[in-house]
Amino acid sequence: MNERTLGNNGPSVGAIGLGGMGLSSTYHETNDTEATEVIERAVELGIDHFDSADAYGAGHNERLIGKALRPHRENVFFATKFGQRPGAEDGRTINGTPEYVRTACDASLERLGFEVIDLYYQHRVDPEVPIEETVGAMSELVAAGKVRFLGLSEAAPDTIRRAHATFPITAVQTEYSLWTRFVEDGTLPLCDELGIGFVAYAPLGRGFLSGTVKDQEDLDPDDRRRAHPRFQPDAIKQNQDFLQALQDIGVTHGASPSQIALAWVMAQRDYVVPIPSTTKLAHLEENVAAAEIALTPDQLDALRSVFEAQAVAGDRYPAGAAAKLQK
Repeated sequence: MNERTLGNNGPSVGAIGLGGMGLSSTYHETNDTEATEVIERAVELGIDHFDSADAYGAGHNERLIGKALRPHRENVFFATKFGQRPGAEDGRTINGTPEYVRTACDASLERLGFEVIDLYYQHRVDPEVPIEETVGAMSELVAAGKVRFLGLSEAAPDTIRRAHATFPITAVQTEYSLWTRFVEDGTLPLCDELGIGFVAYAPLGRGFLSGTVKDQEDLDPDDRRRAHPRFQPDAIKQNQDFLQALQDIGVTHGASPSQIALAWVMAQRDYVVPIPSTTKLAHLEENVAAAEIALTPDQLDALRSVFEAQAVAGDRYPAGAAAKLQK
């Protein structure tokens, strides 16, 4: 797989990574055996960038991925996150205190069975703790040899700038896809300026851009997307209009809508790395193949125009979760 560099002085990773969240929780019931098969197949296909968080499955995801990757540890780049306390009653309690930074890192390393975390993100910014204090504590983990690089997830541009002034931030991870492009107004230009890499989570619009969600009944009863505004019945119906352009351009490349959506994200910057999550081997292989698709300038412009012609129906997160974003 072609490689990309995360920032001016960061590591090189494959053009597409694997997000771990769906392997442990969120969308539907998961199976450790099948999830392990996906991880092992990802390694075979050349994926070397794996992303997790201590909040995914309340630590389960780190244990799962850690066990699967230990035989390949020298050849993979592993990222995880802290800050949304695993096991908290609401799953969203945020803690960015220096004490918690150290405790969370040690707990992640124990679950993973690793000696070092390649990229350590603050999952959500704690509005009660100055970012300088949190990143200062994170930098101590680098000095101690427990972490190699630092990142922020869902942080506002001013916060990123302040964090980077405290200690170099290697990567910012935020939602980015054809139907979620707010980072183009501030975050990506800042990454250009400061030489920070960008990791795009939910690059397929949580599966919507694959064209497989035609109705809310296509989602499992306990699928978290049922609570998301964009996956309410009326919003799903309205947002279907966006899919035709993906399908039409896909025909010219012999590609699926998912592959076209991923190719569009990768075309926006040479340091943007999408990390789609999947539990299906066929979808994994399809995603990896998207790295070989080169959209023409006209196709890139056409997709952008379609998604700008009308507003996406629904916010990207429910109100409670949205309140914890972009601090």
